[in-house]
Amino acid sequence: MNNKFIEISRSEGVTTITLSDPATRNALSPEMAIELYKAFDSFESNVDERVLVITGADPSFCSGANIKKFDQAIGKLEDQERDPLPWGGMESRLGRHQVDREHAGFGSVSNVPLRVNEIQKPTIAAVNGHAIGVGLGIALSCDIRIASEKAEFAEAFVRMGLIPGDGSCWQLPHLIGLSNTYYMQYTGDKVTAEEALRMNLVSKVHPHNELHDSVDEFAKRLASGATYSMSLTKYLVQKSFGMSLGDSLALAQSAQELARRSDDHKEAVKAFIDKRKPNFRGK
Repeated sequence: MNNKFIEISRSEGVTTITLSDPATRNALSPEMAIELYKAFDSFESNVDERVLVITGADPSFCSGANIKKFDQAIGKLEDQERDPLPWGGMESRLGRHQVDREHAGFGSVSNVPLRVNEIQKPTIAAVNGHAIGVGLGIALSCDIRIASEKAEFAEAFVRMGLIPGDGSCWQLPHLIGLSNTYYMQYTGDKVTAEEALRMNLVSKVHPHNELHDSVDEFAKRLASGATYSMSLTKYLVQKSFGMSLGDSLALAQSAQELARRSDDHKEAVKAFIDKRKPNFRGK
């Protein structure tokens, strides 16, 4: 399959998807979103592809949504009188089920972070440059974020008079707390890689010219491990957000029964007895 807006490479169980639209600094368009959805489906369906890395063609990771598409959509929106305090209007719209998904910026573009979040295998964002707006949303939806020293992060929606419509209102508070979330979302200010590390927005920061080699080495390390149990762990972590400790433990017990039946667990036990390194297959 020939892609126009993304590049895909595969090596030793690691699939790397590079957002590549230099003219827009890798802005997320509906066309790029379609290519990403197809690539994600292909990745999940292939048992030999065990870890996903998402990055961008330098100098950006993803500069946000394609602003030209916003300009085209504005003319289609109906101009209505609005209350200066919008919560009542929001409740009214939800009650009537009249959210204009196509024109409000939802749909194919803003649902990309959700699709990334739902991938049932380990995912890593190698943030090589600007991660702005929905670009930050994509990075947040990956399990692990590793950044270049040149990386910058921003919730830029407010600068366009918009709200963060990419899921970051749910993601950011879990990662960096409420105060930092509101600071980023109210101001739209850029956060440097070092600030992101301090805020727990990313796990590690590397010199720019070492980022991809470091991430590739780490991704291959995960890919050679028990990725079946990693997938179950990912399920547990996501589900546990809305659970009590007792309910989470009960869910973990069910997951452990699945893990015990896996080929990876059987191989680990046999390798331990044989005093050798296990050969995991992600099954």
